Amino acid sequence: MAYTRLGDTGLEVSRLCLGCMNFGSERPWMMNDRDASVDLIHEALDLGINFLDTANVYSTGESEEIVGAAVASADRDELVLATKVFGEMRDGPNGSGLSRKHILDQVEASLDRLDTDYIDLYQIHRWDEETPIEETLSALDHLIETGRVRYIGASTMTAYQFTKALYTSDIEDYERFACMQPEYSAVARYEEANLLDVCEGEGVGVIPWSPLAGGFLTGKYDRDSEPTDGTRGAASESVRGYFTEENWAVLDAVRSVAEEVDATPAQVALAWLLEREVVTAPIIGPRSIEHLRENVGAISVDLSPEQVERIAEPKTPRYPGP
Repeated sequence: MAYTRLGDTGLEVSRLCLGCMNFGSERPWMMNDRDASVDLIHEALDLGINFLDTANVYSTGESEEIVGAAVASADRDELVLATKVFGEMRDGPNGSGLSRKHILDQVEASLDRLDTDYIDLYQIHRWDEETPIEETLSALDHLIETGRVRYIGASTMTAYQFTKALYTSDIEDYERFACMQPEYSAVARYEEANLLDVCEGEGVGVIPWSPLAGGFLTGKYDRDSEPTDGTRGAASESVRGYFTEENWAVLDAVRSVAEEVDATPAQVALAWLLEREVVTAPIIGPRSIEHLRENVGAISVDLSPEQVERIAEPKTPRYPGP
């Protein structure tokens, strides 16, 4: 495994982050097997992954509980445990959002489920239109000052919102966001001209979610066939949204390069992201140890500049437009 720093911080993280949304029973495509989930996490640790990302809302806390059980015997000093706050955890007032009350309540609940004294990376899952960013940042700053949290991060917002948050941190002397979680893959590149520019300019780490586009870039789907039952493509309209001619052209290039470098399409798609200078660690979401090992194999895949460009070409914006 290779390691790098998270943005401008001194925190060392593996070049792949293990996403833990699949650990739970909330949706049909999740693993729904606690023992198998724990085994997969143990294998990830054995392979050198030290960076795990979950959220309080994943299966309403079940994912955090599984992660906590799995890492109980691991070396906590090497682990980087990341979780998120924002989503609805109960009905009624203050059951969601980024108010000071909700954040302080939820960090304690996450600490209990993860069975740890501190969270390495605490991230806001979305932007909260109903809460002033000053209130949110003040609460997060308090968590760092009291030792419950070591670093803070953000996920899935506009470039303007993220810039506003960074600016507010600077002028109010609050802790800055160390990283951003955007959607980013070879077929989802809209953030290149938005959030990624901000992250690169501000020294913010980038840990992309859905780096394989919900499995589309693994090559498991074909133009002329319906998705197999049990796959995310069969269950998720968002995955089927990738089934466009432009994206099939990207997948054709990924498959072609995979043959040239003796790798799988998934490994090439991850290696393509790892070649992007702004990317710290793609968040992988394997549902089997076999897929985990395949994903980790991407670390040793080297792509030439021509191969990187060939994969990018079908989706690269052209300026000026026609």
